Amino acid sequence: MTERTVYLDPDPYDWRSRKIHIRPHRWYAKVRLDRDGYADVRRRQGLDFELPSAYAEAVNEANSAAIDRIRYDGNSDTFVWSCGPEWVSLFVPFRHVEAAVEALRAAELNHDYGMLRALAERLALPIDDWLAPGERELIRGVDFNPPPGVFLRFLRGKAKRYGMRLNGRATAGSVWVRPTLPPVEKLLKENLPERYPGWVDRWSSHVEPDGASVRPWVGGRDQGLSYGATCVEFRDVAMPSHGACSCGMSLRDLEDGGDEHTAHHTSWTLGVRAPKNLEWYSDLAVVTTQSPIAWRRLANKVARMPQKEEHYDFNSWTHLGEPEATPDNVRAYLLKANGYVIGYLAAHDTSEHRSWDLIDGSPDGDRDDTLRPRISLIWVADLYRRQGIGATLVQALADDFGCQITDVSWSTPVSNAGQRLAARISPLGIWIS
Repeated sequence: MTERTVYLDPDPYDWRSRKIHIRPHRWYAKVRLDRDGYADVRRRQGLDFELPSAYAEAVNEANSAAIDRIRYDGNSDTFVWSCGPEWVSLFVPFRHVEAAVEALRAAELNHDYGMLRALAERLALPIDDWLAPGERELIRGVDFNPPPGVFLRFLRGKAKRYGMRLNGRATAGSVWVRPTLPPVEKLLKENLPERYPGWVDRWSSHVEPDGASVRPWVGGRDQGLSYGATCVEFRDVAMPSHGACSCGMSLRDLEDGGDEHTAHHTSWTLGVRAPKNLEWYSDLAVVTTQSPIAWRRLANKVARMPQKEEHYDFNSWTHLGEPEATPDNVRAYLLKANGYVIGYLAAHDTSEHRSWDLIDGSPDGDRDDTLRPRISLIWVADLYRRQGIGATLVQALADDFGCQITDVSWSTPVSNAGQRLAARISPLGIWIS
């Protein structure tokens, strides 16, 4: 499947025409209705340009069902879709692309949302049946189609989202499941009926019928050791409400189970793993805006570590386009150890500086117009901090430029960690710009 565009308004086409863009990805296609120009014209004319609420509800219903279907097939992408006056997006499996196009056409031109709802029904999965109470075996090719391991992973995620506990095991051609409702979830749903309208507890009082399938024992721990056990009791205690980790990630609302935070925290601690396709002839690599794209991408990836840690608005290395020289000689120093990039320094040259004695509150000194290398940002992986890595990077910058380490300029504001580093290598004061 190739990218294509379907126009909804008649010819001649211009920027005001409504159109549907179809863009294939590896597992699915993104079908996106572009009504940006159309909405802008109606806004200027004082006409209604917003999407009707029924339109938005039908799109969200279709997207939820389609994304479930895509993840059911084994894809784990993160989906973010828009449903506003300018753009309407649908993510659908390839075989449903034409149905999605026609559904958006009917909704946009005829205000008929039945095709969107029909698409949602066609894509909907029997999740409630899969998570029904009771021990049972789901057969591949009969109850589900993906490989058993893929299906079990998908079902575990849905059970967790519904507040269920799924005791499951994948076999060669089936998946055994026994969904249960934890007591704390039962208590939560019973005490907050407004948040869970229509919820019915089908699990707590479930009794296996006589002759029900019994999961075969496959060795390992004895089964049934929790039969007849009493529930764990919980107590309220005062806990510190730390919402952020030192690496810069939030400790709350980890919808992916913490995988994203774990990966980022590992890179923040040990450094960013150096790609195997890059040959390092020494421990320190100097990347410029004219370096091969693989090196510039690595610099951008490493620069995300301090961006996330310090909550900067922008990445300090954004040169990911065509190779081009910059008038101020922008460059990045990447220090590698044990297969990881553990140090990063972004720099460029400038000739506007003032001296500073490193004492908080003291005024800047006289202006100096000497061309100097200027540190834009410096970062060291957490495991290697306070071991002289930062000073090594600054010395490399000075040697590369051909000046003393005390002649290097620092961009303001200088962080507390930066001030401590500057005081060690230039105790009499630094240049700032």
